[in-house]
Amino acid sequence: MEHRIVGPGPYRATRLWNETVELFRARMPLRKHRCRFKSYEHCFTAAEAVDWLHELLRCSQNFGPEVTRKQTVQLLKKFLKNHVIEDIKGKWGQEDFEDNRHLYRFPPSSPLKPYPKKPPYQKDVIKFPEWNDPPPGTSQENIPVRPVVMNSEMWYKRHSIAIGEVPACRLVHRRQLTEAHVEEIWKSMTLSYLQKILGLDSLEEVLDIKLVNSKFIIHNVYSVSKQGVVILDDKSKELPHWVLSAMKCLANWPNCSDLKQPMYLGFEKDVFKTIADYYGHLKEPLLTFHLFDAFVSVLGLLQKEKMAVEAFQICCLLLPPENRRKLQLLMRMMARICLNKEMPPLCDGFGTRTLMVQTFSRCILCSKDEVDLDELLAARLVTFLMDNYQEILKVPLALQTSIEERVAHLRRVQFQKSYPEVYQERFPTPESEALLFPEKPKPKPQLLMWALKKPFQPFQRTRSFRM
Repeated sequence: MEHRIVGPGPYRATRLWNETVELFRARMPLRKHRCRFKSYEHCFTAAEAVDWLHELLRCSQNFGPEVTRKQTVQLLKKFLKNHVIEDIKGKWGQEDFEDNRHLYRFPPSSPLKPYPKKPPYQKDVIKFPEWNDPPPGTSQENIPVRPVVMNSEMWYKRHSIAIGEVPACRLVHRRQLTEAHVEEIWKSMTLSYLQKILGLDSLEEVLDIKLVNSKFIIHNVYSVSKQGVVILDDKSKELPHWVLSAMKCLANWPNCSDLKQPMYLGFEKDVFKTIADYYGHLKEPLLTFHLFDAFVSVLGLLQKEKMAVEAFQICCLLLPPENRRKLQLLMRMMARICLNKEMPPLCDGFGTRTLMVQTFSRCILCSKDEVDLDELLAARLVTFLMDNYQEILKVPLALQTSIEERVAHLRRVQFQKSYPEVYQERFPTPESEALLFPEKPKPKPQLLMWALKKPFQPFQRTRSFRM
């Protein structure tokens, strides 16, 4: 039984949990063990379970080689709490699993998690502006008209309309393309692109569309610096100055231009701890609670790297601007620290890259409700972000161009409906151009004098008359 790839879609975390439980029960080696002068059949030690499950997770494309032994122990604690395993005395329900020689076994049946029942979201089909739609509260029957004097001519007109010879007149309302319409177009087309990349019939069970703010998308596209970092209008939502200085210090180590305090042994560790404490105490992860399922669903596309990058680009556009800015600065710092060969070890027990992932994964991606695999999924996402953050945190050019062309087209249609004569002058059709500028007869090329002469003939040697 192989660990199959769990693709994008709703309830991906639950599907991963059930898949891992089934694999663990089916393939974990069981044998006879002795404990306190007593033999136990079909069981395993805690250390054996950690070894086997750790190797399974590292080889799985759903989790990747960045999974640590500590994370595996945490997962086995949740297995014990949810009665996936029990000790040889039948005890379970607490997370007191440790990496030791204690004996465990499988219960007769390990419960799989049911798929959560979420209230169904109503499909919000965003309707593009229709120029002939009447405003709400108006109808053709309630059109105010002036009283007319009935005479033979008016009677003839009404009689012609009644019998169908002349079409009846209708009041046409011309709608304006407002800023709200433009924002709805950005939201609708952005979500449509995401749904297409994920290959889903609907985003209802992955994302609550009502919580998507179109103003965030537009701000993240246009309010950026030359380096592509979001510029905030509300400066009170900026990173604190001391945090930003600490991040610049480690990102540019050992050339710290903003550093005013003297360095000492272990100074870089204290600076890193300061940054980790700030991000660790955020009230909400940078990728927000309501986008958790969307980002987890995109993790199912990691085998198709290009598609995964495009999906992450769109998901990151949905973030509040302050979250996107903090994420951009954090990922840039993490990548520079990992590539800096002059950076001293920041932790004795982990390598620099593993330390970055373990320290910041939970402040980047986390579920509001307890999800048993959220730590592994967050570590997988942060690892992919570190390798591709420059592309992921860019604005998707194809999406931006498509939306801008759509808005420009609607503005052009609006102008055409409002000012048809002016539009015809500014944007003439081929037929109107032919009427205004009739095609002139092309002049015949002039006959040049040299063309009348005989063509050049090569020199021919004649017979000599010399005797």
